[in-house]
Amino acid sequence: MPFTTATRTEASTAIRTDLGAIFVSLELSRSKWLITSLSPGGGEKMSKHMVAADDVAGMPARFAELNRKAQGRTGRRYPIIVIQEAGLDGFWIHRVLHAKGIESHVVDPASIAISRRRRRAKTDRIDGEALVRALLSYKRGEPRVCAMLRVPTPEEEDRRRISRERKALTTERVRHVNRIKGLLFSQGVSGYEPLHCDRRKQLDALKTGDGRSLPTHMQAQIGRELDRLELLLEQIKAVESARDAMLAAMPVVSPAPAMLLELKGIGPEFAAVLWSEGLSRRFDNRRQVAAYAGLAPPPWQSGSVDHDQGVSKAGNSRLRTTMIQMAWLWLRHQPQSALALWFDDRVSRNGGRLKKATIVALARKLLVALWKYVNAGVVIEGAIMKTA
Repeated sequence: MPFTTATRTEASTAIRTDLGAIFVSLELSRSKWLITSLSPGGGEKMSKHMVAADDVAGMPARFAELNRKAQGRTGRRYPIIVIQEAGLDGFWIHRVLHAKGIESHVVDPASIAISRRRRRAKTDRIDGEALVRALLSYKRGEPRVCAMLRVPTPEEEDRRRISRERKALTTERVRHVNRIKGLLFSQGVSGYEPLHCDRRKQLDALKTGDGRSLPTHMQAQIGRELDRLELLLEQIKAVESARDAMLAAMPVVSPAPAMLLELKGIGPEFAAVLWSEGLSRRFDNRRQVAAYAGLAPPPWQSGSVDHDQGVSKAGNSRLRTTMIQMAWLWLRHQPQSALALWFDDRVSRNGGRLKKATIVALARKLLVALWKYVNAGVVIEGAIMKTA
C-alpha cells in the first residue's frame, strides 16, 4: 500500500493525540511572551499567541481557549503540558504553573538540536516551534532529545545566593584594590596595601616617585575608593556570618556540609559552594557528577578517529571553578592522599609537564570522591581529617 501524504499526516497526528495532551511552549522576553501550542485534532499546524510579559493571568485564559477548541474538534478535554527554556526568568513561572496543576518542564536550551547552517534563521516563532517538537519527542520517550532541568525548591535556590553574593563582592573588592594601586602606580608609588587596617594612615604618608605629596584630587579620589572598599569589606563579613549560620543549621537538613568540613583543606566557603551548587543534588553515577560540573571530557569518534576532547565546560561553572581551586589546595593539605599521589605520579611520568591538564583530571576525581563520601560515607583513601 503506498504511503500517501494523507496517510503520513494521519499517522503523525495519531502519534500526538495518543499522548492525549495539548503541548505548549513559552518563548519569554522582557516585553512579550509567545505562546506556541499544538493541539489534538489540529493537524500539523501550530497556533501562536502573544501576551504581554508577566501576564500570568493571561496564560490560564489562553490554555482554556486551547482546550475549548480541542474539545470542539475531538469531543474531549486534554491536559496542558508546558515547556520553557531556563533563562533570566528563573523558575517562578514554572512554580506558578505547577501550583495550578499544570505539568511544566524547564529545558536546558543548549541541549536542543538546531540547524548547523552558518547563517540559520532564528526568530521567536521558530524557537517556539522547536520547543514544542522537543517536548513531543521527550514525552514520546525518545532518548537524549533534550535535557530537562531538575527545578530546585525555593529553599535550595535561596541557599545558593550566599556563596554567589560573596563571589560577586570579592570580585568587586579586587577591582577597587586594583584601581587604587593603578592610580598610585601612575605617580611612582608601589607597595601600598588598601586591605591593611591602617590604610588611611598609610595614604596620608605616601610620597610620589619624585618626592611630592599626593595630588589633592587624586588623594580625594582614592579616599572615595577606600570608602567603597570599606563598605564592601563590611558586606563580605555580613555574608560570611550568614554563611556560617547556614552551615551551623544544615545538620537538620543534611549532614553532608558538616562531613565536608571535617576534611583538612576544606573550609566554610568551599563546603557551602560544594553543597549548594552540586552535592545537594541527586546523581545516579559518577559520570553524571563530572558532567554536571563540566569536568567530563566529551568523546570524538568518527571512523578510525576515537579520542576524548577537553573538558566540556557545559555544566555548573561555579562548581567547576571551585573544584579547580580545591584541587590545588588538596595537593597542599592532603599530600599523602591517594589522589595527591596519583597526581604526582602522573606529572612525573610526563616529565613535570601538563600540570594544568592533570589538575583538571584531579578536580574531576576529587569531586567524584567527595560525592561518594557525602552520600555513601566512603572516606577518601589517605585523607586527613581535622578531628584527627
